[in-house]
Amino acid sequence: MLISRPRRNRKSAAIRDLVQETTLSVNDFIFPMFVMEGSGIKSEIKSMPNIYRFSIDTLLEEIKEVSDLGIKSICLFPNYPEAKKDKYATESHNPDTLYLKALSEIKDKFPHIALMTDVAMDPYSSDGHDGLVENGEILNDETLDILGKMALAQARAGADIIGPSDMMDGRIGYIREMLDDEGFTNVSIMSYSVKYASAFYGPFRDALDSAPKFGDKKTYQMNPANVREALIEGQLDVAEGADFLMVKPAFSYLDVIKTMADNFDLPIAAYNVSGEYAMIKAAAQNGWLDGDKAMLEMLLSIKRAGAKIILSYFAKEFALLKK
Repeated sequence: MLISRPRRNRKSAAIRDLVQETTLSVNDFIFPMFVMEGSGIKSEIKSMPNIYRFSIDTLLEEIKEVSDLGIKSICLFPNYPEAKKDKYATESHNPDTLYLKALSEIKDKFPHIALMTDVAMDPYSSDGHDGLVENGEILNDETLDILGKMALAQARAGADIIGPSDMMDGRIGYIREMLDDEGFTNVSIMSYSVKYASAFYGPFRDALDSAPKFGDKKTYQMNPANVREALIEGQLDVAEGADFLMVKPAFSYLDVIKTMADNFDLPIAAYNVSGEYAMIKAAAQNGWLDGDKAMLEMLLSIKRAGAKIILSYFAKEFALLKK
């Protein structure tokens, strides 16, 4: 005779809900958004259905909409024309630049929103790399000064969370010291601690027109084969003053998310990247799977693995579904 019957805890929706171990909430999400020059613009990104580049005016309208859905955090990325890009990414800390204006306006109109930024050279670089390029080499230490100027300009514009996504060694400590020296001790740093050289970034680079002009990013982004290396990156960022540690991408790196969550007390974030979003969207459009169910399963798996925070292009759809 069977004594243990685990199916008894699955026999109805009410009981399944009682024993559910992992739950998703709109509070778990940061919604990545894109801003570009112009006015009245809402331009869909072809490889990311339902995700748009906005001019500042339409961006503010969209933020009002997502805020009303309960989304409390966004991460903003800029799309710049080639004419404004140069070797040293000087546009990134120009006080009159589009990105900093957008940050200021968002914080002025939506002070309750947790506003996260992106710190890396690639949206502003004529080389399309996250660091300064000399003779085909990405220079680490020389890049830090540029990243520091960028982070400080973003803090002045109203950023709540600085997001260094460049993967240069030592940048967390450099930025933390610069922010503190300028009185921005309350500005947080969410380090892209564990960012892999992934094939899943393609649609994002379409969104920003920021693909490298030569080579790849494998000398600074991590090898997808490695997980113990993630612990080294995390330990360094904790020591340098990070407030959150991020794993990117998310769905193909659930084991890495769990490893980080098991080994660090700081909140672990995971970036459910553009390629992961695009795969589900494409399959759903072709009728190959149920898009909403696949979305929820993917997001739940990221949370179950140990992520406290999920950056995802699905955030708005999730909020609409749960409304």
